[in-house]
Amino acid sequence: MSEPPAPAIARRKSEHLEIAASGRADFTRSHLLEHVHLVHDALPELADSDIDLSTELAGVRLGAPLVITGMTGGTEVATALNRELACAAAALGLAFGVGSQRAMAEHPELTETYAVKGVAPDVVLIGNIGGVQARELGPAKVAELARRIGADLMAVHLNPAQEMIQRDGDRDFRGVVDTLARLRDALPMPLIVKETGCGLSPAAARRLRALGVAAVDVAGAGGTSWVAVEAERAVKGSPEEALGRMLWDWGLPTAVSVAACAAQGLTVIASGGLRSGLDVARALALGATAGGMAAPVLRAAQQGGRAGAEAFLGEQLRSLRAVLMLTGCRRPTDLHRAPRHLGAPLRAFLDELGVTGAAKAGDQP
Repeated sequence: MSEPPAPAIARRKSEHLEIAASGRADFTRSHLLEHVHLVHDALPELADSDIDLSTELAGVRLGAPLVITGMTGGTEVATALNRELACAAAALGLAFGVGSQRAMAEHPELTETYAVKGVAPDVVLIGNIGGVQARELGPAKVAELARRIGADLMAVHLNPAQEMIQRDGDRDFRGVVDTLARLRDALPMPLIVKETGCGLSPAAARRLRALGVAAVDVAGAGGTSWVAVEAERAVKGSPEEALGRMLWDWGLPTAVSVAACAAQGLTVIASGGLRSGLDVARALALGATAGGMAAPVLRAAQQGGRAGAEAFLGEQLRSLRAVLMLTGCRRPTDLHRAPRHLGAPLRAFLDELGVTGAAKAGDQP
């Protein structure tokens, strides 16, 4: 596929951002995290000062188990947004991911729209490129994309469902597994493999574990549907719109994907419809190392800039601290072993997929 001109990429990125922020491309079904019921401890024997949210993610230290997952780049609006979000993340000790760097790979003059280290030098920064683009660029050029923005981690995103709806999208996904294996060995920073709203299945989790990737971001079904985003962008009455509306809710619910990846021993970022610190805690109880949020942080930043994003994220961290206290947990990883009850819809989904290890000692019947 030939490279589109920079204005075309910028227009597409702007449309993606506007549709995602509007909420009109949200899934109509649940991420199933509401079926993770944490058990209240009336005698936690803890003080608030005992609770430590610090977390290690793929060898990088965070102040709390929360990631602002990659959204955008390649436009003037993205430049300001990325900088505001990076500053908010740095202030709270969180990780921040940029959107796909394909735009800067094809048009180097757009690099500045992803550059945030100048304003947030201490932020834990996650670069981002698509699996198909990584295959075409090769490890050396992917590493250069990461180096040019000072990325501490590099994410390779998988988005076959979105591409199948997007007019002139990619249709050949062969060779991505081999590409990931080469990147694992060649990148000078840890590799994260992330979905983009459809989740990672047990089979995908097994393959990624065999590849030895550092971490995965499940990006499950339940938040923004990028199939729906492309359906909203499509020409009305076109085959792309019809296919996108048919597959609007395609994907594996976030809770299922988190449990499936954790059962394989992967380091998991749980994203896909998380809206609160309680959602993050539920994901941690399923085995995630950190939670990820995008759309709600985007909306907070659009309404209040860096201060709005920081206030929203601070609220989620306060609620996460409260849940740790109320479950008798000192650290986020303690939630992996905390008593819980899994509701029937989630249990049934996991059982039918053969996800072993999701049930654990301490689960309540």
